Amino acid sequence: MDILSPQNPRAKEWAQLLEKKHRDKQHKYIIEGIHLVQEALRSDADVECVAFDVEQGIPGELSPLAGTGTDVEWIGVSAAVIAKCSDTKTPQPVFAVVRKQPADVGLLVQRENSLVIVLDGVQDPGNVGTIIRTADAAGADGVIVGRGSADIYNPKTIRSTMGSIFHLPVVEGDLLELLPQAKEQGVRIVSTSLQATSTCYEYDFTKAAWLLVGNEAKGVSEAAHQLVDDALIIPMKGRAESLNVAMASTVMLFEAMRQRDYRNA
Repeated sequence: MDILSPQNPRAKEWAQLLEKKHRDKQHKYIIEGIHLVQEALRSDADVECVAFDVEQGIPGELSPLAGTGTDVEWIGVSAAVIAKCSDTKTPQPVFAVVRKQPADVGLLVQRENSLVIVLDGVQDPGNVGTIIRTADAAGADGVIVGRGSADIYNPKTIRSTMGSIFHLPVVEGDLLELLPQAKEQGVRIVSTSLQATSTCYEYDFTKAAWLLVGNEAKGVSEAAHQLVDDALIIPMKGRAESLNVAMASTVMLFEAMRQRDYRNA
């Protein structure tokens, strides 16, 4: 049945998902736009429903997927409902509600020669989303998002991942518990430091390595820093003092990918 009124109880419930407390309470989140909905459906995410502009119909790109998920409800809604449930000024004509599926951090800890990027207090949703997207592109095994970082289900974070959040495990957890567990399995905790003497291009990334990056202003917290095994510097020829956290993560992840997969290139 179509939902045309923004005052409809279900529309109100969807709109609440724009706030973290309601995402946590309902164990669901909202994704907007054709590309993200497409990626969620293709990746077998736990999609509860897809809401589309009833006047425009199901977008052509999504039509082939409309019958594939037997449990996915497709609901025609008004433009007013879409506007109420959107985080953007010019909403796209479709959104979906997805149930959270917590990733198993144990699999990352136990994976042989794992490459994982670990976020310690990265607060900008755009940075968190970009790092998840980069980790996906570089073939990392997963992303761990420590407390104090932006919510991975924030609409801005989700948009910045460009669908990569559905492609690899993204775990939220306590770094002071998870990093020691990884170290017990032989994982090296690697971080960047302007005071380091070794560069990221000299380091051996072919063995199990978890790359720890910190807050945009303060860097890695003191408690997490105590768990770092190897500090590296990203060499820079120009006059910039430093790279932002998403850029630094990209350099490290792609150097790791080069060493692991393109050593003879």
